[in-house]
Amino acid sequence: MDEPTRCDVRNYPPRQDSVPAARRRAAWLAVAWGLPQLASDAALLTSELTTNALLHGSLRDRYLRVEVQLTGAVLRIAVTDPKGERRPEPRAAADDEQYGRGLQIVGAVAERWGDSARVIGKTVWAELGAGGPR
Repeated sequence: MDEPTRCDVRNYPPRQDSVPAARRRAAWLAVAWGLPQLASDAALLTSELTTNALLHGSLRDRYLRVEVQLTGAVLRIAVTDPKGERRPEPRAAADDEQYGRGLQIVGAVAERWGDSARVIGKTVWAELGAGGPR
């Protein structure tokens, strides 16, 4: 993988108000980096990945890391949490369930997504192409 031409890293506390803060930051970065066409998808992916990290990977007093990178024509959003016991797996949510669709949304919006184990925790990432709509 090429070196990123732009990179932004923020740490967020494991609180609900971190999700909209991370979402707004990702959208702002997409616009600031000249990719306004990706701002809403970047916001959506950041929201879903950060929410999943908060619900399934957070520990009290351990921050979540949100990294947004631009490499060539690819915008990558990566969220790292301190728990790595379970890999993320999309699941089918029932119509009446409030939760359970996050990774399905990520899979539908992102060109690619995946996860990687870390010494402590895991990183879940998603990529968008800067070349236009998917």
